[in-house]
Amino acid sequence: ASGKQQPHVLCRHSLGSHPSASPAMSGTREENLFMARLAEQAERFEDVVQYMKRVACMGSELSVDERNLFSVAYKQVVSARRTARRAIMMTEQEMPESAHAISQYRGKVEAEIDALCDEIIGILDSHLIGQASTDDSKVFYMKMKGDYYRYRAEFKRDVAQAESASQANRAYRAALEQAQVLPPANSGRLGLTLNYSVFFNEVLGNASEAIALARKTIDEASADLANHDEAMQNDSIQILQLLQDNLNLWNSGGSGADGTAVEDL
Repeated sequence: ASGKQQPHVLCRHSLGSHPSASPAMSGTREENLFMARLAEQAERFEDVVQYMKRVACMGSELSVDERNLFSVAYKQVVSARRTARRAIMMTEQEMPESAHAISQYRGKVEAEIDALCDEIIGILDSHLIGQASTDDSKVFYMKMKGDYYRYRAEFKRDVAQAESASQANRAYRAALEQAQVLPPANSGRLGLTLNYSVFFNEVLGNASEAIALARKTIDEASADLANHDEAMQNDSIQILQLLQDNLNLWNSGGSGADGTAVEDL
């Protein structure tokens, strides 16, 4: 149709290794949102990703509910593959006689994670970060960018790993600078520092930096909690507990399955 902006290439194509995950309908913004919510209720998150990807690329800023649906959809499909990769790695260690076949399958899963991360980072850079009109939204999307570079850094090697880690650090740092205009007990700011501290510990292996960031965040947010309504307090208290759990683990020198009590928000 004339006058309509052509979608970014990332918004036209679904993940190649999962052709069945691409719903046939194109439709209006409202139609895609309806189908995304329907797919969410059916727990078909591969489909939610495709519908919300279209919505994100249509040029209008996402509402809070829409951005949460976009975020949850990608988090679900990527988390499933990250969990699968960890299970495969455990089997790889337990069955060295089958290491070649197992490593090939692990490579397939890693390629899917890589493609999904590339897709969402592209949408964030090309659309969502630039469209964000509030500090809260900017922090939300910049944190997401750091998260998906971090997921890449988990399995990349050598120069590629260092580049992914550097990009994640840059995105998290920029998000944290933007978050300074938000109250210390703001749940978005707390979720960011939770993930950034996990990045320091898990990807960079810098427990002291993770501990310092977690401790500073807990101290500042605890002093600010009373300035917020009950709903905000409840959300913030939950995240503060996750930060405290990690801090306790890191201070004790312990390590869980992933070296942290809580991986991320």
